Amino acid sequence: MQTVYDFNGLQFNGEKKSLKDFSGKVLLIVNTASQCFFTKQFQSLERLYQKYKGSGFEILAFPSNDFREQEPMTGLQLETFCRVHEQVTFPVFKRIHVVGEYCDPLFRFLSDRSKNGQVGVKPYWNFHKYLIDKEGRVADFFYSFTSPQSSRVMTKIEQLIAAQ
Repeated sequence: MQTVYDFNGLQFNGEKKSLKDFSGKVLLIVNTASQCFFTKQFQSLERLYQKYKGSGFEILAFPSNDFREQEPMTGLQLETFCRVHEQVTFPVFKRIHVVGEYCDPLFRFLSDRSKNGQVGVKPYWNFHKYLIDKEGRVADFFYSFTSPQSSRVMTKIEQLIAAQ
């Protein structure tokens, strides 16, 4: 069965980043947008990242313009927004499609139960979150309105970090 380690993200410098580089870590994969009501979650995501990054946890952000064109930025402008304005230190990749005909293969996998064996829910909006276990399998998902620092999210992350 496929895992998230079978996919790549495209970095801002144009290089492919294999998600295998994150093997053995618990991942939270999030589709983001800079002009969304939920953009304030960048700060919560960063706090979550700082809390757990030393325990084998990573957040991977994938900007998308799929929902009401709330991510108009690309390239250096988008990278600057994430790094300087929002001050995120976790990996942020180039803008992709997370739904529809041109959906990125990673998000097609994440949202298709027949492919990932666990979750069959596609993003309905920005800041949809997929939680991945240390083996690269989809473990859970959280809708946009679920705060990254909610007890539900943090408890699940802690369980996956503690799992052998």
